[in-house]
Amino acid sequence: MAYEIRLSVLSPVAESQNLAAGAEAPLAMAGRLETLENKTIYLVDTGFGGSAYFMVELQKWFARHMPSVTTVRKRKSGHPFMEDEASELLWNEIREKGDAVILGVAG
Repeated sequence: MAYEIRLSVLSPVAESQNLAAGAEAPLAMAGRLETLENKTIYLVDTGFGGSAYFMVELQKWFARHMPSVTTVRKRKSGHPFMEDEASELLWNEIREKGDAVILGVAG
């Protein structure tokens, strides 16, 4: 039996020319770091379907393969897709102490 594989690849670059008149342009994605060496990466578990397990494995990977990278695992409180006061405190901590963040959603 033959299978046809179909993929859709989405670009993170906004197509601002398609914005409706008066609409705000979407926020830009964060710039890419030149290196992860000697950086602090926050691994944020959203509490959704296995993301905690993924973050534990990701932290182990960094420890084995990039030991100069400091990883900090945190769990976002509340609903995975909504913000609350505790979430804002977490984002502020990451802005202050982190160089990058990996936000984990699993399934």
